[in-house]
Amino acid sequence: MKITILDTIGKNCITFEDGDSLYQVVHPELLASRDVELDFGGVEVLASPFFNAAIGRLLKDISAETLNRSLKVHSLSPAGMKVLKRVIENSKEYYSDPDKRQKLNEILSESSEGE
Repeated sequence: MKITILDTIGKNCITFEDGDSLYQVVHPELLASRDVELDFGGVEVLASPFFNAAIGRLLKDISAETLNRSLKVHSLSPAGMKVLKRVIENSKEYYSDPDKRQKLNEILSESSEGE
């Protein structure tokens, strides 16, 4: 399956909600062992909340090896690629260590209560 991000999301890929809409399409394809290609041609703005929602969450139940093999990214700017790689590394660490995940969730919960 090939997804043209410009047509699906638009030129700005910033929000968690935009990332979630992409995740809802990509996740079932990868679970079914189908390859997915993401074409970022024409996308102008990318942000980590988008990548966290769209790609990072995939590592909750898809191995990094499977993700690397089955998800292909095209026409992503060097800056976008840097953000994507950071999100993937952070997600691998987050989902692979339940204790660390629990501690981080507690910290985030406490900080949101203080606002």
